[in-house]
Amino acid sequence: MPDDPSPTASDRRRPWLRLWPLALLLAAIGLAYALGLHRVLSFEALAEHRATLAGFVAARPVPALLLYVLTYVVVVGFSLPGATVMTLAGGFLFGPWLGAAAAVAGATIGACLLFLAARHALADSLARRAGPRLGKLREALARDGFWYLLSLRLLPVLPFWFVNLAPALAGMPLAPYAAATFLGIIPASLVFAGIGAGLGQVFESGGRPDLTVIFSPGILLPLLGLAALSLLGAWWRRRQRAA
Repeated sequence: MPDDPSPTASDRRRPWLRLWPLALLLAAIGLAYALGLHRVLSFEALAEHRATLAGFVAARPVPALLLYVLTYVVVVGFSLPGATVMTLAGGFLFGPWLGAAAAVAGATIGACLLFLAARHALADSLARRAGPRLGKLREALARDGFWYLLSLRLLPVLPFWFVNLAPALAGMPLAPYAAATFLGIIPASLVFAGIGAGLGQVFESGGRPDLTVIFSPGILLPLLGLAALSLLGAWWRRRQRAA
């Protein structure tokens, strides 16, 4: 007698078990907002506590740096608002170069953790429902996803959380995702950490930093050029395969 192909109760429950990382993530986000942690990650909070933070960094530079990176991982991993303020704080507390490096490390790790949680919870389910269309998109992302994601990372026009989640749900492999994230966020991180390094004078004057500087021609045009080169890389790879 052939085996019964109908799913058992355990099989029907198993897809729900895959949602635990996403459920944990949503619960943590809700708790963070309920506790008002999003208000801590603001320019006003940085200005208010700047002396305490600077004193802690001066007294314990290595633990402070590690704690900064860990905090950045949490901010990005839980999609909390405040990544830009975190990068400014990195430049203010550790200088433009070390601050940018720490921000890139924290953002990359946090983005990868969010990517893995979303892929574990939803990617397979979406693939079964979307059918062949998503299958073709997965193949394209496996081949050229690095270049497409790199162009999106270089131009910080889309929400960071969206660019973190979309490739995971579309089935992009982790390795090119991590590499494109790491390389793509370096330019903007250097810009914002550089702004953060000069926050001392801004705090003294009671003003706010001009973050629109990233859209100035001197910065935006090179980023556009790098994004265009990354798209050119994807086009060249397709042309080589078609030849």
